[in-house]
Amino acid sequence: MILRRAHERGHADLGWLRSRHTFSFAHYVDPDHMGFRTLRVINEDRVQGGAGFGTHPHRNMEIISYVLSGAMAHKDSMGHGTVMRPGDVQRMSAGTGVRHSEFNHSTDEELHFLQIWIEPQRRGVAPSYEQKHFPAAQRQGEWRLVVSAEGRDGSVSVNQDVNLYAGLFDAGEQAKIPAVRHAWLHIARGEARVNGQSLSAGDAAAFEPGEPIEVVGIEASEILLFDLA
Repeated sequence: MILRRAHERGHADLGWLRSRHTFSFAHYVDPDHMGFRTLRVINEDRVQGGAGFGTHPHRNMEIISYVLSGAMAHKDSMGHGTVMRPGDVQRMSAGTGVRHSEFNHSTDEELHFLQIWIEPQRRGVAPSYEQKHFPAAQRQGEWRLVVSAEGRDGSVSVNQDVNLYAGLFDAGEQAKIPAVRHAWLHIARGEARVNGQSLSAGDAAAFEPGEPIEVVGIEASEILLFDLA
């Protein structure tokens, strides 16, 4: 198990935006942390009320958004206009090119979300978009599949051989880890014990195939588990 502690991440503070970068992003460049397998970006963003990211382009990237608190307004050049709230998972395949904006839907409450980039399996595909809601009851004490290549079990589909699981764990609560290959585990909120070590919000751990993984909640926690080829 290789740990990536929250305080080791890159950061940016633009006033309206406070962001932490698990992997190299924008002005934060670290040759030792350029991604993990096809997982390229995990940005933890906090956006002030009424602020956000104006319309900007993307190409050939699978972009997943996961809201932790608040609400995010999304608009894109494919004609979608939606609001994301906790429990929602959104996937945008940028493919040949797409433009979109992301704003805090509230004028006074902070938006706290994760933006995840995954390198695509096939480049040059037609842009597409998908968003689904996964109630807390489906994730409490369970590893709920929220993203997969085939969109199986009601998950959001993605153009890559990746499975993403989300779980909510109270103190002492745990669930059997699903079958994984190369694994990246990210603590989104709270605190959990991972293979005997305490990990808090923003901490992460990487695992090679065959390594045992045990996760037990220390306090109410929200955790993402990536299974990567």
